[in-house]
Parts: sequence; structure tokens; C-alpha cells
Amino acid sequence: MLKMIASLFKSKIYLKRSLSYLIWVVLSLLFGVGYMRLLLGSAIKEPKTALSYLLSMFFYFGIFRVGLIIGGIIALLFILIDAFYLKKKLDNKTNLIRFIVLLIITMFVVVIHYTLEKVIDII
Repeated sequence: MLKMIASLFKSKIYLKRSLSYLIWVVLSLLFGVGYMRLLLGSAIKEPKTALSYLLSMFFYFGIFRVGLIIGGIIALLFILIDAFYLKKKLDNKTNLIRFIVLLIITMFVVVIHYTLEKVIDII
């Protein structure tokens, strides 16, 4: 089993595809954290007391925890769409179209999250 997995990653095609998906996943995680930063606003500028330091730590913990979850959802949707639809329809050199698709998926997830959290108050 391990030899089979090692042989898969030895070939250049799988390594190139894995690195490409790694870049797209990191970009989608950054989009998720950026969205949470926009949604929650700025933190306390400089915590002066222990309580404000604790609140700023909770603030950043919330940004990264929820932002990474949202970014993971964006990455999962993008990889599924890319693997099952875009690979068949597009050439490998069309990264601009993939970036636009990633932005569309991000906007879709953002609208659903905002609707569920602020409008319907489920989350």
C-alpha cells in the first residue's frame, strides 16, 4: 500500500497537481480568514489590561477558527468543481478562469454564511 502511494507521488503529474491544489487551498483559506476579518471588524488596537488582552486573544481565535472553517468549505467546493468540471472543459494554463471560479464560490459561501448568521439567525 505504501509503495503504491509513494509511486503515485513520484510521478511529476501528481506532484504538480498536488502543488497546484495546495496553492488553491491556501488561497481559499486566506479568503475565508479575510472574510471573517471584514465581518468582525478590527480588534482592540493595543491591549493595556489583562481583560482587553484576553478579549483580543478570543477575537483572533474566532477569526482564525471560523475563517479557516469557511476557507475549508470554499477549498472543498473549488476542488470538487475543478476536478469534475473544469479539468474536462479547460486547459491546464487557464488559471485566471480558475481564480474567477474561486471568487464566485467564495461569494456564494459568503452570502450563505451571512444569510444563515445575520438574517435567519441559525448559526
